[in-house]
Amino acid sequence: MQLAERVPITVISADSRQVYRGFDIGTAKPTRRELELVPHAGIDVIDPEERWSAWGWAEMARTAIGEARAAGRTPVIVGGTGFYIRALTHPIVNLPALDAARRQSLSDWLDTQSPSLLQQWCLRLDPERAHLGPVQWRRAIEVALLAGQRLSSLHEQSLTAQPLEVRYLVVDPGAVLRERVADRVTDMMNSGWMQEVELLSSRVPHGAPAWQATGYSDVLAHLRGEISFAQATERVVIATRQYAKRQRTWFRHQLDESLVTRVSPLTGHVMDDVLTWWQDQPEESV
Repeated sequence: MQLAERVPITVISADSRQVYRGFDIGTAKPTRRELELVPHAGIDVIDPEERWSAWGWAEMARTAIGEARAAGRTPVIVGGTGFYIRALTHPIVNLPALDAARRQSLSDWLDTQSPSLLQQWCLRLDPERAHLGPVQWRRAIEVALLAGQRLSSLHEQSLTAQPLEVRYLVVDPGAVLRERVADRVTDMMNSGWMQEVELLSSRVPHGAPAWQATGYSDVLAHLRGEISFAQATERVVIATRQYAKRQRTWFRHQLDESLVTRVSPLTGHVMDDVLTWWQDQPEESV
């Protein structure tokens, strides 16, 4: 938001939980004021009962990138779901959903077939994958028979996405993040999170994918009287710290370091560092 005060950007959220409508406080969505000040994408995209994929998000993000550039704004991908970012920068296959019961029946039958027969089936159904091994043959057979599409064709489609020129800015305060997590969870608890969960529990089935967002099941457990307020808060803090640790690991090992600039928000010159990073970017990068 500080960068948005200085340059025209569109924020594209790469958060796998902010896509769900109604799950606001616990996912730390931008405020209404922030949404009014800066164009955002990737917020409130689907209903809580729907399932969302990294491929679906990447398609949405590519559309948002094009719209931002058409409006004379620079797209900035913000958020910590590494698999979403990887799906955008390294396009993946959009595999069709397969009926679970039919897939299990087919799997049981494939278990009875010899490797040579599996390869023959693959040669007939998806010959471009017949040079691979038994595991790949089985997968090709599954997709061909249950989805009516060749897996090799789906892989080809994934390669048609225009490659993006990307650079990364990793903002990390270091050890103090541990206490910041605790402070933010406390702020959420005091800002209506329990009321939000109570309302959602009356409207959204408890098996909906959105409930998997960090902390929501713990707040719900407190509202049901299963754990105390202090226990719920402690559980959310621990889960959030664990998730932050996984994020740090991902951003440390999964990004091309030659494209990464790391800054700490605790320095007095952090915005100078960010603006230097910004000004060095090539055109058409994200």
